[in-house]
Amino acid sequence: MGHALITAGTSGLGLKVTEGFLKSGHHVTAAYHQNYEKAMNVKASFQDYQDRLHIVQADVTSKTDLESLVDSAVNHFGGVDYLINNAGPFIFERKKLLDYEDDEWDEMISGNLSSVFYLIKKTIPYMRKQQFGRIINYGYQGANSASGWMYRSAFAAAKSGLVSLTKTIAYEEAEHQITSNMVCPGNITGTMKEASIQKSRKQYDDKTPIGRSGTGEDIARMILYLCEKDSDMITGSVFEITGGLDVINRYR
Repeated sequence: MGHALITAGTSGLGLKVTEGFLKSGHHVTAAYHQNYEKAMNVKASFQDYQDRLHIVQADVTSKTDLESLVDSAVNHFGGVDYLINNAGPFIFERKKLLDYEDDEWDEMISGNLSSVFYLIKKTIPYMRKQQFGRIINYGYQGANSASGWMYRSAFAAAKSGLVSLTKTIAYEEAEHQITSNMVCPGNITGTMKEASIQKSRKQYDDKTPIGRSGTGEDIARMILYLCEKDSDMITGSVFEITGGLDVINRYR
């Protein structure tokens, strides 16, 4: 079994990814940003996996923090097999590009794009050495077409850039048996981010063609599949996980 490094792995969509890797027998280093209490609650809830779970505080907008995160992960469990770039700052206030402050723009680019660059730089050498690695980045519905997103310009610009980076790394690192893919969650909000598929099926969602809301488990299932050894033919791909919303272009 391998070692997964998951940013923002103790809450939101990342929590189910952490759970999925642990239940599949892998070691996990899960990073959190500020919510220490939540991180410790997660650690307690995974009591049966204590020997395979390592939790580290890290700000993904800080290069120093990211480098320390990888060092801590490697010191704890050895090289990184799966890099899951789940963390991504988001500004919830709806405003046009010219209304963004400089520091808000910098946070979106640093946290959603530059962070992936720094983590890739630190983890790929381990993957190359063992001739195996899986990189998973997160986008947003429609990111592959680089569509404009009103009131979310900074976030969308960073994620659209990440699409290109995802595909480029897939090509550059294929000779080392390293794959790089992106998952694009649909409209998964509130408690559904940490919910199971079974829970979502109990609540009909008339906005999603499939009839239920997406969940953190939906995203985790796709990531775990892409990280399998025999999924090496899948690389440079962008997957919409929207329950059909992307088909009818009804989103955001």
